Amino acid sequence: MPRKRRKLSKDMEAEIAAAQRKVELVMAMIYDIADEETQGEYLSGFEQINAAASHLSESYVLKGFCEETEGTLALYKGLLERFEQEYEL
Repeated sequence: MPRKRRKLSKDMEAEIAAAQRKVELVMAMIYDIADEETQGEYLSGFEQINAAASHLSESYVLKGFCEETEGTLALYKGLLERFEQEYEL
């Protein structure tokens, strides 16, 4: 049975690339924190955002532009916004 073609979106691809860059930037900023306890707190707070960005990227590669990837992108953005409000970098 032939595989169904994935629907692609340039806007979604740009959002995913921006999310990956943001994750890399925030992770670098967290690793620059000198106090290990504070660094660990920030890492645990950012863990879910990192997972959401990874899932978004993987889902888009496998399924393309769909409700799941749109939902994961919205989840990522919401988690990132909440993290930025709660933690100062």
